[in-house]
Amino acid sequence: MKRLIANLCIAALAVIPSFAVAADPYEINVILPMTGAGAFLGKADTNALNVIEQTVNKAGGIRGRQIKFVVADDESNPALAVQLLNGVLAKKVPLVLGSTLAATCSAMGPLIKDGPVEYCFSPSIRPPAGGYVYSAGVGTLDLVTAISRYFRDRGYKKIAVITTTDATGQDADKSIDTVFALPENHSLSIVDREHYNGADVSIAGQMAHITASGADVLIAWSTGTPFATVLRGARDAGLDIPIMSTNGNMSYDQLHQYSGIMPKELLFPGLPSFSPDQLPKGALKDAVTRFLTAFKAAGLTPQNGENQVWDPTLILLDAIKKYGFDVTATQLRDYVNDLHGWTGIYGTFDFRGIPQRGVGVDAVIIQRWDPAKEMFVGVSRPGGAMLR
Repeated sequence: MKRLIANLCIAALAVIPSFAVAADPYEINVILPMTGAGAFLGKADTNALNVIEQTVNKAGGIRGRQIKFVVADDESNPALAVQLLNGVLAKKVPLVLGSTLAATCSAMGPLIKDGPVEYCFSPSIRPPAGGYVYSAGVGTLDLVTAISRYFRDRGYKKIAVITTTDATGQDADKSIDTVFALPENHSLSIVDREHYNGADVSIAGQMAHITASGADVLIAWSTGTPFATVLRGARDAGLDIPIMSTNGNMSYDQLHQYSGIMPKELLFPGLPSFSPDQLPKGALKDAVTRFLTAFKAAGLTPQNGENQVWDPTLILLDAIKKYGFDVTATQLRDYVNDLHGWTGIYGTFDFRGIPQRGVGVDAVIIQRWDPAKEMFVGVSRPGGAMLR
């Protein structure tokens, strides 16, 4: 009897550690700008991660185990983002999410050569095909392609451009040069091109040049506070033409704050989830409905930042479901690089055809901000062709 009791105790002790391990959440490291110039994006990103965490865990987690996103603040500083990434690399983890600014992601990218998988939440970087770094959302080149199609259909011919001098603005300049040089855009002419530092509080000189150029429409490519500087400058200069900005500014809270400096028409290369009622029945509409329902349950309204986090994170969680918690960075990379036919809120992903991103111009719907209703209204078909 004593031997039996001793054996039972040993067996019980052997089981206890496995229960403790199983009860620990599976942690996923995230680097985001929770403070600094990109804080509004970091907040949106964490909103999405919180909703995903709650949704997944409420459904039983992954393989019966809860998940937890562990967020570190890079303060919108590329040097700090690199420092934080080095700390993550030392942990030998298979993946890291973030950051969300082009400058921070560009600084982090060179450190990712043999893993882990890094999914940057900025669409403004261009990772090398086949590698471990991915860029969320539609790339700037495809956004500008959709914009050019819409401009042609609207009959715009004279285009003014103003961009910031940071990584986001430089990426936009390259994409605009490439797209506007295409034969199909021969009718579009850039009549004025201006630049400014994101920290500038006044761009009166640039706006005077744009006003004098006789442009039909203005492309203003900057996000957050620098974009407010453009809107304020346009109002002060009496500029009365439509303004097209990056989808990075598709934030209800942000645009509500700018109500006093709105142009007569503000346009964005937006995403399907901002115009759910215009989507036909099918897998895309179903994905968008699930997305919106999850946020509604959390008492939140998703904005652009939340959109860009959703699909990439779910894709990686699906890979973990497949391979388990011992998944390697190489397995994650190979899973994503071979992924096609997976439908999320951006549309159907095809990483074989569009490496490191999975979606392209067909995910873009030009949208107009309706300040009276504080909502986005789709004004184009997917790809930018104007609604007839």
